[in-house]
Amino acid sequence: MNAYDVIIKPVRSEKAYDGIVNKKYVFVVDRRADKTQIKAAVEEIFKVQVAKVNTVNVRGKYKRQGRSEGYTSKFKKAYVQLTAQSKSIEFFDSLT
Repeated sequence: MNAYDVIIKPVRSEKAYDGIVNKKYVFVVDRRADKTQIKAAVEEIFKVQVAKVNTVNVRGKYKRQGRSEGYTSKFKKAYVQLTAQSKSIEFFDSLT
């Protein structure tokens, strides 16, 4: 699996933005990826040092619209903590 296949997109929410100051970033990742693959992908793409990775499997929410009903897509989130010596990710610097 390619590093760009593992990291799908960054999470853009207030809770995710609060962690940027502490070098903690949140990404939506491939559901089959494990913590070591996520760590390697973040280090390769952004050229940083990762201290730890926490993952969360998010279930799809039940939604109804008129007669149709179903669930939204389920996905996996990764909380990535960088080391204190590591530089921050430039992409997120403009968001804080």
